[in-house]
Amino acid sequence: MNEEGKNKLWVEYTKTKTPAVREKLIIEYAGLVKVVAGRLSMYLGYTVEYDDLVGYGTFGLIDAIDKFDNLKGVKFETYASLRIRGAILDQIRKMDWIPRTLRQKQKKLEAAYHKLELEKGSLGTDEEIAKELDISVEELINWQSQTKVINLVSLDEFMEQGAEVRMEVSPGAHAHYDQPETIMEKEELKRQLAEVISTLTDNEKKVILFYYYEELTLKEISKVLEVSESRVSQLHTKALMKMKSRLGGSIAVFNG
Repeated sequence: MNEEGKNKLWVEYTKTKTPAVREKLIIEYAGLVKVVAGRLSMYLGYTVEYDDLVGYGTFGLIDAIDKFDNLKGVKFETYASLRIRGAILDQIRKMDWIPRTLRQKQKKLEAAYHKLELEKGSLGTDEEIAKELDISVEELINWQSQTKVINLVSLDEFMEQGAEVRMEVSPGAHAHYDQPETIMEKEELKRQLAEVISTLTDNEKKVILFYYYEELTLKEISKVLEVSESRVSQLHTKALMKMKSRLGGSIAVFNG
């Protein structure tokens, strides 16, 4: 269906809210669920079946359709992608399938990053982190790979909040009035996110921006950066760990 057809559907649904029109919208945007589920499945591996991810994401799509405000000047696809991703990750959190030993590695990694940052005033290198943990660099990379799903779940929630902020202040959108304290919280959220991204290396920064903002796949990012997919995955994991280390102490979404 072309954009004109979609717009007509939205106008009709906004006026009527009938189940029949809602069903048409669900069918029209079902492909979006598959895209988001496919991207997340690259990080979840065989832990969760792809079809299950699509099922969880469909609930997010339905929620997005019910809550979307087309007067805010934001494309539905942008808003729905966040809701779909959020629904999938929410379900994964509820499953609590992450082994205790993996959570312990995650805590040790976070503690090492945090300690070195306090001592040096900057984030530690792989060699320094490995030395702090008394493991080899190869073992460190393995730990980072194993814990990347935990980082993805928590950071994705934070990025989702940041994107919600961008949605509400998008150019041309109708005024959206919040309580002063809520506005201050959102401004602080945006400031922290920008500050943390600025501390990453150039390639780490590009991976985060391409993945979360441009919504490119790992394969697409590897072509842009002219490196292997495994290298992109490593950069992504390191960036997640650094960002969580910087944000984890003060952002509620990282407490778990």
